[in-house]
Amino acid sequence: MHTEFIAVKRSTIEKLIAHGGQTIAVGTTSVRTLESLYYIGVYLSTHPDATEDDMHVKQWTPYETNPTMSSVDALQHILDYLSRHNMDVLKTSTQIIIAPGYKYHIVKMMVTNFHQPQSTLLLLVSAFVNGDWKTIYRYALSHGFRFLSYGDSSLLIP
Repeated sequence: MHTEFIAVKRSTIEKLIAHGGQTIAVGTTSVRTLESLYYIGVYLSTHPDATEDDMHVKQWTPYETNPTMSSVDALQHILDYLSRHNMDVLKTSTQIIIAPGYKYHIVKMMVTNFHQPQSTLLLLVSAFVNGDWKTIYRYALSHGFRFLSYGDSSLLIP
């Protein structure tokens, strides 16, 4: 999976915590960023002075670990890190791949376009709807929805 650089403001982390560590994501890049925050917070819980490079979320991290930390606790570790380092923005990167079997921690609803078959983005959607993407896509195709970047979008609620 390709690397995406992420920058998240302290105020965003605070808002996520205020909403119980749950949110509606708009777009797959936002989904990857928000879910990466969970693993960054888990990492910071045992590595409180990590560097930007240390916090990079590797592609398979979610599948190689099985953390039980709540999303609020993970986000609080990020907020504490920002405070200790007198920072207003968390900057790092992620290679996270979200595929069937992934457990979502922060994203509870998602707005996204309809993606091409056999793409990593469709894997992300499939993971979100517990593998039931074909029903959704069949409906979209039979009702003339447009696909890809400038197509129609959907609100997914698992």
